[in-house]
Amino acid sequence: MTNIKKAIELINTFISGDIKKASNLLADDYIQHNLAYGTGRDSFINSISYLASSSIKTTVQNIRAFEDGDKVFLHTIYNFAGTGEQVAFDIFRFNEDGKIAEHWDNLTKKTEPNPSGRTQIDGTIELKDLDKTEYNRKFIKNFLYDVMQGNNPSKTPDYFDGDTYIQHNADIADGLSSLGTALANFAEQGIKMIYNNINQVLAQGNFVLAVSEGTFAGVPTSYYDLWRIENGKIIEHWDVIETIADKSTWKNQNGKF
Repeated sequence: MTNIKKAIELINTFISGDIKKASNLLADDYIQHNLAYGTGRDSFINSISYLASSSIKTTVQNIRAFEDGDKVFLHTIYNFAGTGEQVAFDIFRFNEDGKIAEHWDNLTKKTEPNPSGRTQIDGTIELKDLDKTEYNRKFIKNFLYDVMQGNNPSKTPDYFDGDTYIQHNADIADGLSSLGTALANFAEQGIKMIYNNINQVLAQGNFVLAVSEGTFAGVPTSYYDLWRIENGKIIEHWDVIETIADKSTWKNQNGKF
C-alpha cells in the first residue's frame, strides 16, 4: 500500500469508525500538531470513537493528494459530525516502518465561491512535471523570501505570467492585479499579512505546498499555501489560513509547526 493510500485510509476512518485499521496505520508514538487534540495514537483512536458515536455521520472528501519523501500532503473537505464543512490541508509523516508518525494541519470554514466564481477546492488536479519537483520547490522558496516575506517585492512580476493567475482564496478574484488590489485594501485598513517563518515547503511535480507562520492583523496565524507551477511561473493558488489558538487552550504541547 502506498503512503498516499495509507493517509487517505486513515482519514476515512473518521467515516467508518474502524479503530483497528487506524491503530494499524499509526505509530505507537504518533505526534499530533493539531492543537485541539491530544498527542499519541490513543488520542486519535478516541477521536474516531467519539465521531462514530454521533448520530450525525462524519463526511470526508479528499480532493488532492501528493507525496514528498516521507511525507504525504492532502487537500480535503471534512464535515465532522455535522459541525459544518471545513477545507483542510493535512500533512502526514511516515516512519521507517511505514507507519504514520506525525501530523500537521490547517482547517477553515468552507465558504461561497470567490469574486471569480472559484471555490476553495476546485481547479486543476492533474499532477505532472515530476522531473521539475526540486526546481519548483526552490522557485517557491525564492518567491516566499522575495514576495511573501517582503525582502524583494519588486521581483513579484517575475514569478507570474502577466495577469494570468487563478485564485481560489475565498475573498480575492483571479489575476495578479486583483491580488495587489486586495493587499492594498488590507493596508488601507491597517491590516498586515506577515509571513515570519517558513516551516515546510513540500513539493511533487507542478504542485508546491508551503507551511508558514506569521500574523494577520496582528493575530498569530498559520498559513498553508498550495501553488501550481506551469512553464516556470505561478499559475494557480489555494490556501487555508488559520488563527493559532491561545496556548492556554492547547490539548498538546507539540506546537502548531
